[in-house]
Amino acid sequence: MTASPSATAIVGFSSIGHFYNHLFEPMYFVVALVLPPILNIPYEQVLTLIIAGKLLTGLFAPVAGWLADRWSAPGMMVIYFFGFGLSAVAVGLASTPWQITLALATLGAFGSIYHPVGIAWMVQNSQNRGKALGINGMFGGLGPALAGVFAGALLEWSSWRTVFIIPGIIVMATGAAFVWAMLNGKLKDVKIIRHAEPKLDMNDTVKVYIVLTLAMLVGGMFYQVAQSSLPKVFEEGLGGMFGDGTSGVGLAIMLVYGVGGVMQIVTGNMADKYPLKWVYALFIFLQAPFILMAMGASGMVLFIAAMMMVTFNIGALPAENSLLAKYTPGKWQATAYGMKFIISFTFSALGIYLTAKVKEATGSFDGMYLAMAIALFVMALVTTTLPAEKRRTVEGVAAVPAE
Repeated sequence: MTASPSATAIVGFSSIGHFYNHLFEPMYFVVALVLPPILNIPYEQVLTLIIAGKLLTGLFAPVAGWLADRWSAPGMMVIYFFGFGLSAVAVGLASTPWQITLALATLGAFGSIYHPVGIAWMVQNSQNRGKALGINGMFGGLGPALAGVFAGALLEWSSWRTVFIIPGIIVMATGAAFVWAMLNGKLKDVKIIRHAEPKLDMNDTVKVYIVLTLAMLVGGMFYQVAQSSLPKVFEEGLGGMFGDGTSGVGLAIMLVYGVGGVMQIVTGNMADKYPLKWVYALFIFLQAPFILMAMGASGMVLFIAAMMMVTFNIGALPAENSLLAKYTPGKWQATAYGMKFIISFTFSALGIYLTAKVKEATGSFDGMYLAMAIALFVMALVTTTLPAEKRRTVEGVAAVPAE
């Protein structure tokens, strides 16, 4: 079935919102390199200014999801675009460590809206759920892929403040376009009637939630481990293959996450065509051998291993989100996604702390990589115990305007 213009617009705005949501944090880590002499504090302290924002991104997500379920998902998206953009501008206008901390905390609080609301809203309005999640995931992956290049260019041409002010204004302009589309009837909820979905067994649902919680914790932790360790791993192991200094590292990171993001279109289509649990288990499993391959590697072998482990890590997300949607009633989906991102953004952030400690104690990341490879292999086996998908009695979906 061809998607309606409104459903297409929803996928578009949700995907752009996803790109914005993953843009600012990696840009801050680039800006942090120049802030110590400006703020007159050590580099390590500059990094800690973002911690409150990271925590609020996870902790406020269930609240945002609940409000979307009980009030309005499009209304929450309006708040997201304007609040997130204005908070980014506030970061750029801040002058002291406390002001930057407060502005980043506000950025995290408004940023918490996107994942539980934007993704659940898109899923509820998509005929081809996996394809839509794949496109959306690609845009999310392009955020960290382009952040370093974008921040580096603005730092070179202007000042660190423009790194936040210019994108913040663009985010608010997107919010204005979103409101215009709503007021002109080009963006409205579409009720998707999924005739094919079987009735859910409560025991199956509970089992799915337990398995998904564990898998999201392990997968989310490795996402944090990879994102925090790869710049240093590439600096030490690529030997200037993509250029000298941080510019070469930034280019390598852009390629790794860019390819991983684009590949979500492929994995999203797989989630539509094949049994979800086997797609999910396969992508969890395939991360493990490439993590082991990256241990102690250098040059092109290291780069390929890193690209593949990141690709399979974020490539599992369309199947993961489809499973969560499949086993969650529509009226609670935003709340369910909110709970997911407490795990993904809050608890799994422990991976950053553990990665730093392992590096400090052993001089390399190999111990952490080995632990994550074992955990992902075990988690892949656990995922195969998910309930088998029942045969569909009626094929296809139907869409009608929501009341």
